[in-house]
Amino acid sequence: MARPTTEERLTKLHQIALAQFDRIQSAQRNERLQCLQDRRFYSIAGAQWEGPLGQQFENKPRFEVNKIHLAVIKIINEYRNNRVAVVFTSKEGDEYDELADTCADLFRADEQDSMADEAYDNAFEEAVGGGIGAFRLRTCYENDEDDEDERQRIRIEPIYDADSSVWFDLDAKRQDKADAKHCFVLSSMSRAGYEDEYNDAPTSWPKTIHQSEFDWYTPDVVYIAEYFVVEEGRETILTFTDISGEDETYKQSELDADPELVARLAAIGTRQTSSKRVKRKRVHKYLMSGGRILEDCGIIAGQNIPVVPVYGKRWFVDNVERCMGHVRLAKDPQRLKNMQLSKLGEISAISSVEKPILTPEQIAGHQVMWSEDNLKNYPYLLINPMTDAAGNTQAAGPVAYTKSPQVPPAMAALLGLTEQDMAEILGTNNQAEKMVSNISGKAVEMIQTRIDGQAFIYMSNFGKAKRRGGEIWLSMASDIYVEEGRKMKTVGSQGQMKSVEMMKPMLNPETGEIETENDMADAKFDVNVDIGPSSGSKRQATVRALTGMMAISDDPETKQVLQAMAMLNMEGEGIAEVREFFRKKLVRMGVTKPTEEEAAQLAQQLGQQDPQATYLEAAAEQAQAAAAKARADVVATISKAELTRAQTVETLSKIDERQQTQALEVIDRVLPARQQVPTIAPPEPMQPMPMPPMPSEPPTQ
Repeated sequence: MARPTTEERLTKLHQIALAQFDRIQSAQRNERLQCLQDRRFYSIAGAQWEGPLGQQFENKPRFEVNKIHLAVIKIINEYRNNRVAVVFTSKEGDEYDELADTCADLFRADEQDSMADEAYDNAFEEAVGGGIGAFRLRTCYENDEDDEDERQRIRIEPIYDADSSVWFDLDAKRQDKADAKHCFVLSSMSRAGYEDEYNDAPTSWPKTIHQSEFDWYTPDVVYIAEYFVVEEGRETILTFTDISGEDETYKQSELDADPELVARLAAIGTRQTSSKRVKRKRVHKYLMSGGRILEDCGIIAGQNIPVVPVYGKRWFVDNVERCMGHVRLAKDPQRLKNMQLSKLGEISAISSVEKPILTPEQIAGHQVMWSEDNLKNYPYLLINPMTDAAGNTQAAGPVAYTKSPQVPPAMAALLGLTEQDMAEILGTNNQAEKMVSNISGKAVEMIQTRIDGQAFIYMSNFGKAKRRGGEIWLSMASDIYVEEGRKMKTVGSQGQMKSVEMMKPMLNPETGEIETENDMADAKFDVNVDIGPSSGSKRQATVRALTGMMAISDDPETKQVLQAMAMLNMEGEGIAEVREFFRKKLVRMGVTKPTEEEAAQLAQQLGQQDPQATYLEAAAEQAQAAAAKARADVVATISKAELTRAQTVETLSKIDERQQTQALEVIDRVLPARQQVPTIAPPEPMQPMPMPPMPSEPPTQ
């Protein structure tokens, strides 16, 4: 059987992709449509009257008092005040890993260069408002205008309308979709732009989730789909040992592609020692329209689909993935409140003045006066007299009077209940807005804890998404950041700019071997996230904690450390140099681990000490030695005196009493007072020596 051509293979793949997308969209269409309606409900004017409710109030006032929008914005502000940071940690549990720190700095630089905050903010807002958002990672060339520059960087980009644009396969159960086998990402193009780009008649990808009832303008666009497919397989890894005993590994595909490589290895005495079949995963990307595959983009960098979903709240019910944000449960109370206020406004618009009801005969000829009374305020109004059946004139007033409209008691009670229900569902805490300066810190903390509880689930789920983004970035960086000698910009944890050289050869002082520094192929790390407290920025919270500790600390050295740490976390204009000064101070004190550059500067400073300081240190050591010698002489004198007394007592024990008396008299004349034996006195503290003139040559010890 003849092998299918490339065109036939792509045609069949396009049919498979359409069938997969139809199954996914059919299963999740209702859920995703609700997510889209939720986002429109709180963000678009008039969208709260979409659907049958708007039809019932079509010819009546339709007011909106959007309280859901404020509740959503509060959660978004909590997030924007507390960014989630990605942390790379060693799989072996090493406390300090220079390559892990380098990865974190490179990741922050890629975030900064690609304006990743826009992607994160959009994904988080869509997740809080509708229930699902997403962002993506993409590789691009550093210099598109240079044909010879093959260097690439990783960019983090937003995906808009994720509830109708991002679709993972139905078998993917993990929240971060790390187990997904394929993924669709839809994007729109104008019809003219599509024709210019692909020179083809516009055929849109089937996108059925739309809601545009209150949109003034809906552009006519064509949708195209990016199709990511995970291709799994096994590959043989061969291990060769050379004559020096060192091992090198090669892929079987590399040996098959280069037959001369096997001959060269055999010529230098290298022999194969082992082989192993390992599981490999790669991602293939295609660009599709509704009619055909527009482009085969090939294998992309990394081993993961570079699309990260962000969920507000997520469940699996009846084997269907369901999600929602902060809006859905409050939609009905919001609609009810809008209805009540609209009806109340309609009642208030009706005139409160009682109007007379007259017969046509009574007002005939005076219609203009009655119609202009509201404008000219006539002192009186005229009506015609009435006549009876006999033709007699009789006075008659208005038949009746109109009554002023009254608010139904049920509506007044329902307004209060609706307000209370919305506050409970949205978690609105009015006490936080009423805080004054003289309430206790404990009360402030309790109020802030309640506010934090509203945003906690959304911050936690976004942390899971950010962690997945770090894993995808690390996999992509291991493939593209491998150029030897390439210098790349990095951003430190405090925002400082640095530069790092990739694949830098260096000498290991312990083994004496040449090793490679900053080799991203060895970057096998665990990825975690650091989520700060929701009550304020992490730096502000740290400064408050440090200043509180300074108030209870009595140790001067500890206070110096706390003050330096507080200055490091201060934010403001023009204090970057101050923060750098206090960081160097902490490094000199041994509190902070120095970088390689700081360690080199510190060693240089220690090697170039001030000559005057060196002379003073030598003089101080000489004075200490002289004091120690004096103390030793005193001890020797005391020991000699004690020995003399002991010998005297021994001699006295050998003579009689008369001789003892004579001998004692002689001894008393020689030693008149036994208390004169010298005693050991503590040395006096050393006084600072006056600064002598510097000698032409250093003093000898």
